Amino acid sequence: MKYKVLCLVDGEHYFPVTKSAIDKLESDGYNVEMLLFIGGTEKLRDTNVESIKEFFDKEVAFGEDHKVIPHELIRKYIKQYDVDIVMDLSDEPVVNYQKRFQIATTVIQENVIYKGADFEFKPLIEEDVLENPSYKILGTGKRIGKTAVSAYTARLINKEDKYTPCIVAMGRGGPETPEVVRGDKIKLTPQYLMDQSNKGYHAASDHWEDALMSRVMTVGCRRCAGGMAGQVYITNMVEGARMTNELGCNLIAIEGSGSAIPPIKTDKQIVLVGANQPIETLTEYFGPYRIKLADLIIITMCDEEICPQDKLDTLVEKIHQINPEADVVPTIFRPQPVEDITGRNILFATTAPETVQPLLKKYLEENFNCNVVDISSNLSNRPLLQEDIERNIDNIDTMLTELKAAAVDVATKDALERQLEVVYCDNIPIAVNNEYDLDKSIMRIVHEAVDE
Repeated sequence: MKYKVLCLVDGEHYFPVTKSAIDKLESDGYNVEMLLFIGGTEKLRDTNVESIKEFFDKEVAFGEDHKVIPHELIRKYIKQYDVDIVMDLSDEPVVNYQKRFQIATTVIQENVIYKGADFEFKPLIEEDVLENPSYKILGTGKRIGKTAVSAYTARLINKEDKYTPCIVAMGRGGPETPEVVRGDKIKLTPQYLMDQSNKGYHAASDHWEDALMSRVMTVGCRRCAGGMAGQVYITNMVEGARMTNELGCNLIAIEGSGSAIPPIKTDKQIVLVGANQPIETLTEYFGPYRIKLADLIIITMCDEEICPQDKLDTLVEKIHQINPEADVVPTIFRPQPVEDITGRNILFATTAPETVQPLLKKYLEENFNCNVVDISSNLSNRPLLQEDIERNIDNIDTMLTELKAAAVDVATKDALERQLEVVYCDNIPIAVNNEYDLDKSIMRIVHEAVDE
């Protein structure tokens, strides 16, 4: 099979040099369909398109502005020639790192490979295995609240009698064979999760948290590695997603891991953006690729202590520029214990940053009538978490912990051994003000997924 290729070239190379590269591509088995000049004029002596076509014996096109990458033409000719690969034969100063990531985003969005002299970016592979309406939750990074939002959407959906949701989650600690957790039928107690941990399972994996917090059925899967555009190296999620066709559910949530994107085709997509992330990681590199996938964008962690208002305003503006069609809802997270903690002396273990600890302490004490003795932000750092527990052990009677990272094998284990009560804690996304209606935006996505 000969791959059909669109070549991106520039006017900074002499034509005979570019032609040598084209000839090498074809001798290597590629079929070069056309050349698109994307900028540069230093060595562009001949601008007559017909004579350039004759020289290269190929179709040739130019962008209107030699200083602007013609993304619309790249998309046009990918479709017109049905190419398999876009080969970049240009170089500095026409393209730099930033511009190449922009080109890569354009190309892989068209499900085409983008290659250069020493790089290759492949489009995301999505398997079409779901027989029920579905939505995907993916993120621009780790620890920005994907599992919390996933559980929240499932609870919201579950309120409508006509929906029986199931969450399929993949994680770095997931099981070798996809496993079903009947969060709709069993009570996930601290001792139950400890038993799972003692059997060698990562009992704080995302599907356990989903099952505990949402009280719906979940399917746990694993994955390893994540590419720059979100592709995973290995995963059993396709098998796990296929299992939902036989589980009696009628709406499927597919949950991502870190910045890795689940390789499952869904009807709709919700993208989480962390307001704590540097803006350039969201607006450059492959941030725009993920943002452009979204039907709904939820910005998490928008507390002023984490993201000053001017940064949030800039972020919202840039997201709208990247994806003007998607709803954008800025949110904050607030803790919600799954059991009554009235009158308890609490050590709260969380992954939230230390900067918001005063907010969390005030919220817990005012809303749940407890005494927060201390907050540990070291839930993902086992040695430091153990130090925090040891330091507070004489002054607390309850360990309140999120179900992630070391929640089971350290927080739960150490607390139970010291005869403390263990209560798990959810994180609830709340829109930053009344201008936004998070529940309405989520249910719009659900209804559109069902109607498609």
